[in-house]
Amino acid sequence: MPFKAMNDSMTSPALTEALGTSDAFLSFQETLSRAATVERPILIIGERGTGKELAASRLHYLSARWQKPMITVNCASLTESLLESELFGHEAGAFTGATGRRTGRFEQADGGTLFLDEIGAMPLRMQEAILRVVEYGTMQRVGGSRPVQIDVRIIAATNADLPAMAAQGTFKPDLLDRLSFEVLTLPPLRERGEDIQLLAERFAASMCVELGLSGMPELSDKFIAALHRHPWPGNIRELKNTVERAVFRQGTQLSDLPLSPFASPWAQPAERTSAPAGVSRAHDSPAPVPSESRQATLSQPLHQAVEAVEVRYLAEAMRRAKHNQRQAAALLGLRYHQFRGLYRKHKQAIEGPDNT
Repeated sequence: MPFKAMNDSMTSPALTEALGTSDAFLSFQETLSRAATVERPILIIGERGTGKELAASRLHYLSARWQKPMITVNCASLTESLLESELFGHEAGAFTGATGRRTGRFEQADGGTLFLDEIGAMPLRMQEAILRVVEYGTMQRVGGSRPVQIDVRIIAATNADLPAMAAQGTFKPDLLDRLSFEVLTLPPLRERGEDIQLLAERFAASMCVELGLSGMPELSDKFIAALHRHPWPGNIRELKNTVERAVFRQGTQLSDLPLSPFASPWAQPAERTSAPAGVSRAHDSPAPVPSESRQATLSQPLHQAVEAVEVRYLAEAMRRAKHNQRQAAALLGLRYHQFRGLYRKHKQAIEGPDNT
């Protein structure tokens, strides 16, 4: 039944990882939910391990196309010739070994969604073919002579800087325009501080069930502190692997965060605990209190200190951008509407009381 199919998909292990209570996560999910209902291409931007394929799945299952197929193609994993045949299919005799007609991913996704992962790795000639599909809703099989009408919503994802690639001539600006009706930027885990422990507890509990361990996992204060100290360059994927490794090694009582699986068990103690000057390791004792010159003065409440930093950054970005707000937003790594919201909040402090 359609409802059962949707329900099974929405409760799959991958989709249940879309958990969080942080402002960054909730803001992203709100934008995603609105974008899901609009029949337009969507571009997902995010670092490795942030869950781009998961976000694409949610876009599909929250859309009116949820009963139709969602087909995924990793554009970085195929050569240009293989990618063309994979996407568009081929007719019999199109090339050596093509003994019969083969439908491609576009036709397989007809009525549903085609997810193009790592689209920044797609060759220019293939980008031109994708643009034609987006603009006219037709495609042509390799070796074919007649156009095939299709109805597919394209969701693309990348961690590459597509605007910079377009400026350099390695990505078609017209395709970028068509794909970016809405751009969803996944927040990295380091910007979702409140969610780290929540996700870690979920991953630990799931691993305990998989290993047949009785009882719920317990995360020690030391373990939780190490979770929050680590920058998580691999984002959710790295967190999941690390927590599952901890449960595998320690059972339900988690005290040490095993960040690297490559640490030699035969290393001497001095080698295991040594680290470059100024670099702390998650399984060592807490880092010493910094010297007085590096400590926060605590002369004002935290929220006032944060506001003062925001004002300085906004003012400096506006100065460097010669008061062009879009350029200032880019300098700060913010989207334009995010910059506008912060600027309105601090406008009087930046411009002075006479310029409100």
